[in-house]
Amino acid sequence: MNWKTKARKRVRRHYRVRNKVSGTAERPRMSVYRSNKHFTVQFIDDEAARTLAAVSTMQAEFDKERSSIELARKVGSKAAEAAKAAGIEEVIFDRGGFRYAGRVAALADAAREGGLKF
Repeated sequence: MNWKTKARKRVRRHYRVRNKVSGTAERPRMSVYRSNKHFTVQFIDDEAARTLAAVSTMQAEFDKERSSIELARKVGSKAAEAAKAAGIEEVIFDRGGFRYAGRVAALADAAREGGLKF
């Protein structure tokens, strides 16, 4: 049996990305997690080890919506609003080991349209 499952491969890719990417207070890391049902976006200051802002589809405003490209766009624009409210203009994008296509790309594009600079 192959021990390299899809999830383990994603975690290894994420470790490779995390070795190169680190957020600061001026330019936090925009971390994206995608599951089959939900999205989570966090703006993280790695130097202080704290989350500055976060948006998730588990919040009440996204209730009863299924994970799709449209939902990813909504989360991306909401994440941009949350970042602006926290005083964040520029971010470092951390795709979390997920391929930059489909829902992850739609989320990133919506965040850019919302005013975030990657």
